[in-house]
Amino acid sequence: MSSIAAPDWITSLPKAELHIHLDGSLEAGRMLQLAQKNGVELPYKSVEEVAQAYNFTDLQSFLDLYYMGASVLCDEEDFYHLMMDYLLQCKANNIVHTEIMIEPQTYLPRGIGFEVFMAGFRRAIRDAEDQWGQSVLLILSLLKHTSEEECIQVLEMADGWRDDFVALGMASTELGNPPEKFARLFELGKQRGYALTTHAGEEGPPAFIWGSLQVMNVTRIDHGVRCLEDPTLVDYLREHQIALTVCPLSNIRLCVFNTMADHNIVELMQQGLKVTINSDDPAYFGGYLNDNFCAVAEQFNLSQADVLTLIKNGFEASYLRDERKAYFLEQLSA
Repeated sequence: MSSIAAPDWITSLPKAELHIHLDGSLEAGRMLQLAQKNGVELPYKSVEEVAQAYNFTDLQSFLDLYYMGASVLCDEEDFYHLMMDYLLQCKANNIVHTEIMIEPQTYLPRGIGFEVFMAGFRRAIRDAEDQWGQSVLLILSLLKHTSEEECIQVLEMADGWRDDFVALGMASTELGNPPEKFARLFELGKQRGYALTTHAGEEGPPAFIWGSLQVMNVTRIDHGVRCLEDPTLVDYLREHQIALTVCPLSNIRLCVFNTMADHNIVELMQQGLKVTINSDDPAYFGGYLNDNFCAVAEQFNLSQADVLTLIKNGFEASYLRDERKAYFLEQLSA
């Protein structure tokens, strides 16, 4: 099992994806089509022009384009297509289980309520489950650049759809938005029985990872790559097997690392941390899950054993029930 992992072998394996923003899977072609359908004015006329805008300098420059792209989503049918397009990518990438971040604050300011976007999402998930057995869980992802009060309002709005969401998470701008800002929000999420996760240690320092663990009480960290700056934190993450949902191509596109050769994913693995590979916002960052696995495997000459560990970590760190985890791990072994 020590031989170098080949791309064809990697793509053939069943996988789980734990860090995917649904709006970040909106492909340029679909964005332009929906803009035309809904009369939304975009500064781009072609797929090529959209692609040129993908040279991000930092997280904020990406977020500006991301929210503009999401503005083309207006009715239930649009949200159906958004979800189904990604689930078809799951089928193509052999992602047998996915945990998708849904961000209502992207839609609510435009008067689009849960009853609209959730109807489209539910229908697509049901179709994918019926047609090829796709496993899907949803994460209610709130936005760090907004106030805690607004986030709590959205959490309360989501009560009517509580059964649709397995976890509460947070994304968007880390800098200037420390974990302590959202202590009450996460306490309310915990009371409602949500699993808890958050973005931390992408742009933000190790202190933000500590705060996420101690103040927000999360059990999974999205990104977390800056943990290596604090050896005590690394020890804690290893001891408690806190999973990190690492997004390699995203980290390069957003200049967290200059090149893949600079990425610290191998060191994270060597430290015994529970590392998973994910695509984050694949339409914007140059690749879906298989692209991320293959980019890392090629750059670092990962062995088949290394790749299997990363994939197993994905299933083990998921919010699936234990029997479903065991089922998928058995499929992987087979």
